[in-house]
Amino acid sequence: MRSAHTVEQVRAAEADLMARVPEGTLMQRAATGLAVAISNFLGGTYGARVVLLIGSGDNGGDALYAGARLARRGAQVTAVLLSDKAHRAGAEALRTAGGRLVTSTPLTGPSADPSATADPSATTAPTAVADLIRSADVVVDGIVGIGGRPGLRPKALAVVQLAERFGVPIVAVDTPSGVDVDTGETPEPHVNAALTITFGTHKICHFIDPAATACGPVHLIDIGLDLPPAEVESLQTSDIARLYPVPHGESDKYSRGVLGLMVGSTQYPGAAVIATSGALGGPVGMVRYVGPDAVAEAVRAAHPEIVAGEGRVQAWAIGSGLGDELDIPRIRELLDAEEPVVLDADGLKALDDSGDHFDVLATPHAGELARLLDVDRATVEAERLKHARLAAERYDVTVLLKGSTTVIASPDGQVRVNTNATPWLATAGAGDVLAGLCGSLLAAGLTPLDAGSVGAYLHAAAANLASSSGPITAMSVAAALPEATRYLLGG
Repeated sequence: MRSAHTVEQVRAAEADLMARVPEGTLMQRAATGLAVAISNFLGGTYGARVVLLIGSGDNGGDALYAGARLARRGAQVTAVLLSDKAHRAGAEALRTAGGRLVTSTPLTGPSADPSATADPSATTAPTAVADLIRSADVVVDGIVGIGGRPGLRPKALAVVQLAERFGVPIVAVDTPSGVDVDTGETPEPHVNAALTITFGTHKICHFIDPAATACGPVHLIDIGLDLPPAEVESLQTSDIARLYPVPHGESDKYSRGVLGLMVGSTQYPGAAVIATSGALGGPVGMVRYVGPDAVAEAVRAAHPEIVAGEGRVQAWAIGSGLGDELDIPRIRELLDAEEPVVLDADGLKALDDSGDHFDVLATPHAGELARLLDVDRATVEAERLKHARLAAERYDVTVLLKGSTTVIASPDGQVRVNTNATPWLATAGAGDVLAGLCGSLLAAGLTPLDAGSVGAYLHAAAANLASSSGPITAMSVAAALPEATRYLLGG
């Protein structure tokens, strides 16, 4: 399991550790790991051209000390000082190792007078900052750390834009400068990293889009922090495998779980077929379809093992493709019954904030969640964690907010994020597959939070298997679910 902590939690853990180790130990641990990671990213150190973008504070210090290590191993390292409060000891370490210190302005022609910076060792640059960046193999973002606010100051933004213009990859130190670390939001201009090197623990912005996309791959370096329970988690393959409901020798179709499907309509019969395919790709022992006779015939034609008609079930999946046949009173009856429910698509219209729906897993996309909360879709997409949590609290349901990083928020405040999806999964009917699969997991006995976590992971894994980096359909994702499960369980 990967855990993401808040800035406050990280700061407290750092303070506790710093009180018990010699001064500077944490920065040296971070700098050592950062230097190794940058060298690995470059494929070697000797002769590499490295430009450090240095702001004030310890984030810049980490980058400067890492730059000194790279310089001692033969890299050509130049630090561009963006603040008059750059880390003095780190700057001296870089200069002593043979690195250069230059100021950031102007962006063409010689740099400004070195007296503009607090570090007297900064020299006038014989080459413009723009030329330095143009010829660099990597730019290291040491502008602001986890305590920074969203956005970049004009001087920093100008230099970052140079790297983007020249196509030079940026390695971010801890987090990309300019993102909101605790929410994953990106309301202002920010760094877009090819790689992020973080220390101690993941931060929430590493998991939650849109900031997660700005991080690129994230490499975690252990610096010995003693951390409390995390605000946000991302389950990994071994975690999902432990949760998956595997049948045993005494299992039968009823003990494995019976799922009721109230999906599809004469308007959208395909949704019923697709959702049923998703359900059968899960651990459930039996599926009952409840809906129009004509749709039931289409479902049985595709899946003759389906039972049509009312009967005892252990869970429901409701809503995909109901269209004009949506029966809100009937759905609300089921929400108030004892069986857990997956509520998708049109079925979400039956949600209200007046009852206890703790055993409900709602699976909206951003547009559907926006309607539930009466906000713009763009607002939800920009603030995914905030609105998933808000909906979970308001409606007392577990919310699975679909997207490139799927956010699963429960009413008690737990949050999990799934990050293994392929962009090819953005295809018609994929949500119907997910609803059926999550319903199958609920019927097999998982909680809404665990069903959403396992379902999102397997759904994405199946899409990766089906796509092979090319287009897929919802039915091909459903067809790949058994293979994804075999991989999961070690088969």
